[in-house]
Amino acid sequence: MGTIWPSTLTGSLAERPGPKYKRVADTIRLAIESGTLQVGAKLPPVRELAYQLNITPGTVARAYTILTDEGLLQAEVGRGTFVAERETVVMDDVWSRQLHLLEGANPNHVSLFSPRLVDVGQVKLIREALRKAADCDRLALLNYPTRDAYQPVRQAVVDWLSDTPLGPLGERDIVLTHGGQNAVMTVLQAILKDSNPTILVEDLSYAGFRRAAEILRAKVVGVAIDEHGVVPEALEAAIKKSGASVLCTSPEVHNPTGTFTPLERRKEILSVLRRHEVQVIEDDCYRMGEARAPTYRALAPDLSWHVTSISKSLTPALRVGFAIAPVGKSADLRRVAEYGYFGLAQPLAEVTRILLADPRSKKLVQTVREEMADYVRVAVNALGAFELTWDAQVPFLWLRLPSGWRAGAFTRAAEAQGVQLRSADEFALRDGRAPNAVRIAINGHVTLARFEDAMLRLRMLLDNPPEQISV
Repeated sequence: MGTIWPSTLTGSLAERPGPKYKRVADTIRLAIESGTLQVGAKLPPVRELAYQLNITPGTVARAYTILTDEGLLQAEVGRGTFVAERETVVMDDVWSRQLHLLEGANPNHVSLFSPRLVDVGQVKLIREALRKAADCDRLALLNYPTRDAYQPVRQAVVDWLSDTPLGPLGERDIVLTHGGQNAVMTVLQAILKDSNPTILVEDLSYAGFRRAAEILRAKVVGVAIDEHGVVPEALEAAIKKSGASVLCTSPEVHNPTGTFTPLERRKEILSVLRRHEVQVIEDDCYRMGEARAPTYRALAPDLSWHVTSISKSLTPALRVGFAIAPVGKSADLRRVAEYGYFGLAQPLAEVTRILLADPRSKKLVQTVREEMADYVRVAVNALGAFELTWDAQVPFLWLRLPSGWRAGAFTRAAEAQGVQLRSADEFALRDGRAPNAVRIAINGHVTLARFEDAMLRLRMLLDNPPEQISV
């Protein structure tokens, strides 16, 4: 344990600024994150470490307590204090952080937590749609909407999705939701029937799957993935062991790695699912370009549910998404929506119809895609020397960190430089292991020059990993 203490720290804590207990806790924390202290390593007794560092036992005890509360240490009566098994820390959601306010207040701050679209005319179009919707029949602003009232909107969605290979699709197959996450929740509510349901997700996956499962009191089991997506053999084993009824996956744009599941692999996955009568939810929210393979719903229309939204193509502000049921199960999906949130607010539904029916919207989506690709190229130019997974039509990049960096330490170092990233830990199961990697989302709300500067700051950190992580 003594090797983790810088020579300037040992015996001289009193001479350094800041509370001593915090410096002790920080040093141990960083030693755990760097791998210097491995899971299961035993820490010195409180009095022994206090003597070694020439501080009071109460100071060491307070540091141990802080780290135990964080889940980094585990105290066992009669045995001592040990480095605990890692649990994924679920960070608060992006919406609670008001990141745009930080960027407005500090030109040096750039958030890369979640993709943020460039404005190439969407704002103008949305404002026009809002004005048109406000001029609707007065009774539409006074009455509850009916199922039939949404028919024009659903038809507009069908037309909007006409270039996506979804198999047989009519307006009655569409359920309007409050964004992609609400679509996931709605579909799971339609699927899960058992008293103790289990869902399968990729070992690294969109956290919204797990959060929805948690709310629905469903167990979550991870399935191994490789560079082509879900591994069929691992899927089969997980189904047999868990008895899961549904697989949640993102084959077109895997979140967070950005990988793509090719057609042959999709067929293998569907063969396993069909053999065990397991349904699949395909999350297609992150795809910005054309689909590169038929969707699961096109390949297996009887067991595949599809979720998408306009959040990554036009705007996330309206919180509009679409859930699509398998053939013959639309009534189940509608029942959940109507018994739950009833439907979109009618003025919002009308805004959505106007937007999707406007021929300018498709052109704007293409322009958004092209502009976001410029940001991707800037990131690749700056970071291409490192292990980077990227695609010009995907609004984020996946960076495996070089030797010397741990994901948690890197994200903190980046934040100290004014750049906020998501660690791989945020996408891992609570009992799973995450690689030393980070997701870099494209932020189109800042200029290309400002974004490039953020990338160069990241490169500087990558080029200079800490020889010894300390405080």
